[in-house]
Amino acid sequence: MQRQPLVIANWKMNGDRQLVTAMAEALRDSSAQHADVSVVVCPPAVLLPAWQQAAFYDNIQLGAQDANENASGAHTGEHSLALLAEAGASVVLVGHSERRQFYGDNAQRIAAKVNQILDESAMTVVLCVGESAEQRKQQQTFDVVAAQLAEALATRSNCERLVIAYEPVWAIGTGLTASPEQAQEVHAFIRNWLSEKFGPSGINLQILYGGSVKADNAEQLFAQADIDGGLIGGASLVEDQFVAICNAAQARSK
Repeated sequence: MQRQPLVIANWKMNGDRQLVTAMAEALRDSSAQHADVSVVVCPPAVLLPAWQQAAFYDNIQLGAQDANENASGAHTGEHSLALLAEAGASVVLVGHSERRQFYGDNAQRIAAKVNQILDESAMTVVLCVGESAEQRKQQQTFDVVAAQLAEALATRSNCERLVIAYEPVWAIGTGLTASPEQAQEVHAFIRNWLSEKFGPSGINLQILYGGSVKADNAEQLFAQADIDGGLIGGASLVEDQFVAICNAAQARSK
């Protein structure tokens, strides 16, 4: 079974209504060039309604950068799944390294978010995993990634509505990028782990690479057997860069 290419834009705490309009137009104008690629845009939560309005008739999914693990309640500044869904989101990023490092998303909380999304909504979870520079230096990459997967998916018996994003922390916003061979090695490891846990369905799960993906390296990365697309940060804020990355993913569908 051919896995459909997937490219996700993570705007982080960037963007505005002007970028929403410009990016929606750029993706619409280039849609024929990446017709077989699933495209998701994850703007800041306050821009979700603007994106929904700008791209309502386009085949582009809307994603949230995070979600609270509680259905509702006294959680100032947080967003529940119901609120995100009402704003148009159908995809949620969970466990991004910045959430883990700076905002208290430990293994227990990440697992709670995954379970809440998969059990209490119809949304897709994009689970982010990856090692730090020191962990890679100590040759702990596989141990770290396996532990993050096991912690987040401990209670899951199937992998429906699940996507994995491998994002080596040392390559996020640093300008450094894992070589295609380095990225493929970890992606193959993740696919094997998923296959052992979920059986044949784990083999067909989409696994994305995230870590300084740009227009000039996307094609080489996406040519790897187990890299099904990308979770794109900085380059997703530039229309022609992001369109070029989506176009590069199109080749995987051939």
